[in-house]
Amino acid sequence: MNRYPRDFQGHGPRPADARWPRGARIAVQFVVNYEEGGENCLLHGDASSEAFLSEIVGAQPWTGQRHWNMESIYDYGARAGFWRLHRLFTGAGIPVTVYGVASALARAPGQVEAMKEAGWEIASHGLKWIDYKDHTVTAEQADMDEAIRLHTEVVGSAPRGWYCGRTSINTVALAARSGAFDYISDTYDDDLPYWMQVGDRDQLIIPYTLDCNDMRFATPQGFNSGDQFYAYLRDTFDALYAEGAEGAAKMMSVGLHCRLVGRPGRIQALKRFVDYIRGFEGVWTPRRIDIAAHWHAVHPPEPRGPRPSQMDRDSFVAAYGGVFEHSPWIAERAFQLELGPAHDTAAGLHNALARMFRSASAKERLGVLTAHPDLAGKLAAARRLTAESTAEQASAGLDALTDAERARFEALNADYVSKHGFPFIIAVKDHDKAGILRAFEARIANDTQTEFTTACAQVERIARLRLEDMF
Repeated sequence: MNRYPRDFQGHGPRPADARWPRGARIAVQFVVNYEEGGENCLLHGDASSEAFLSEIVGAQPWTGQRHWNMESIYDYGARAGFWRLHRLFTGAGIPVTVYGVASALARAPGQVEAMKEAGWEIASHGLKWIDYKDHTVTAEQADMDEAIRLHTEVVGSAPRGWYCGRTSINTVALAARSGAFDYISDTYDDDLPYWMQVGDRDQLIIPYTLDCNDMRFATPQGFNSGDQFYAYLRDTFDALYAEGAEGAAKMMSVGLHCRLVGRPGRIQALKRFVDYIRGFEGVWTPRRIDIAAHWHAVHPPEPRGPRPSQMDRDSFVAAYGGVFEHSPWIAERAFQLELGPAHDTAAGLHNALARMFRSASAKERLGVLTAHPDLAGKLAAARRLTAESTAEQASAGLDALTDAERARFEALNADYVSKHGFPFIIAVKDHDKAGILRAFEARIANDTQTEFTTACAQVERIARLRLEDMF
C-alpha cells in the first residue's frame, strides 16, 4: 500500500457555520505563551543556550556556555512583559489561554496565581521550551508525561489543552493517544476546529497560528513595527468577520509572547486591536477550552464513513470494483496509487478510479464501454442488470416504458451498436426519459471517435454518481 498521510481535504469548499454562541460572527482567541524559564539554558540541564524568538535575530546556540543577554531578554518577559499583558486583558475583560511550559510555570508562582485569579486557561506547552524534532518517541513520551505531572502539581489541575510548538512528527499522535486533552493545537492548517482520527480515537484539533503571531517581530521576514502587527491583525479580522457575516463563522487565533509584544513599543498595537474588535457586534473572545467545549457539544465527531485509503486490497476491490461497470481491474489499479485522506470522499476516490480508466489502453476502455448494458434492452427486461444499473435506469423511468417507447429504444440500440461497436451510454440520473431519447437521437449521428470520447466521459459521470450514493 502506498498511502499519503497529510489531509488536504479539511472542511471542504463550503465549510459549515461554526455556530458560535449567541450567533457570534467570529471567535477571536488570544494565546499568551509563557516560556520564560523553560527555554534552553545550562541552568536547566541543557547543552546550549537558547537561540529562538528573542530580540537577537539570527542568534546561535552557545554550546556549553550561558548566554547572559539571551537569558535577560527572556527574564524581561517574566518580570515586565507578562504583567503588561495581564493588565491589558484583565482590564478589557478578555480571558485568554496560556500556553504554559511546565518548568517555566514552576519557576513563576506569582504569575501562575495571577493567571488563575483572572480565570485564564492554562494549557500545557510541554515540559521545556526546546526542540523535539530529534527526540525518540520514548524520550518525548517521557517528557510529555512529566509535563502533565508537573503542570498538575504547580497549577493544581491537569492541563486540558496541549500545544508543544517545537514538535516532532510524533507529537500530535502521542498527545492524542494519551487521552489527556480536550484539544490539541499543534497544527496551523485551518480557520476552524476539526476532528482528527488517531487510531480508534477522535481527537479535537483547534489549529493555532504563526502569522497572527508576535513571533514575527523576532524573525527576518516579519513585523518591524507595531503598526505592521496591528494592520495584519485588523485585516485578518476583517476578512474572517465578513465570512461570518455571510454565514460561515470562523476562528481567529492571536499568538503572543511576554518578552515580545510585552515590550512597550509593541503593546500599543495589541491594545489598538483589542479596542478595534470591541467596536463590532457578534465578536466572541473565548478561551481555547471554551471553543473546545462548544465544538464537543455542537459539532461532535460524525459517524465514520468509508475510508478507502485505510482499506485492505480485497475490501477495497469488493467495495469499489463495480463503480465502473463489470471492471474491477480499475479498482485494483487504483488501490496501488498514493491514496490518502483526500481520497476518502466521493470526489477524491472518483479521481483515483478515473485516473486508472483514463490511463488504460483504448482496448481496455472499449471493454468498459461494452460492459455497459443497452438502455431499456433485453437484459433490463430479463432483470439481469447489476443493482446499480437497475436503479439508474429506473430513476429515469426506463423500467416502465410503453410498447412504442420500448420499440424505439430497441431500434436505436441496434443502430447505435451497429455503427459504433459499443452501446449508447449516458448518465441517466442527469436526465429524464425524454431527454435521454433526444440525446440518443442526436448522438447516433456522430463519428465513432467522437462517440467513444463522449461515452468515456459519461462512464466517468456514472461512476461519480454511484460513489456519491455510497458516500
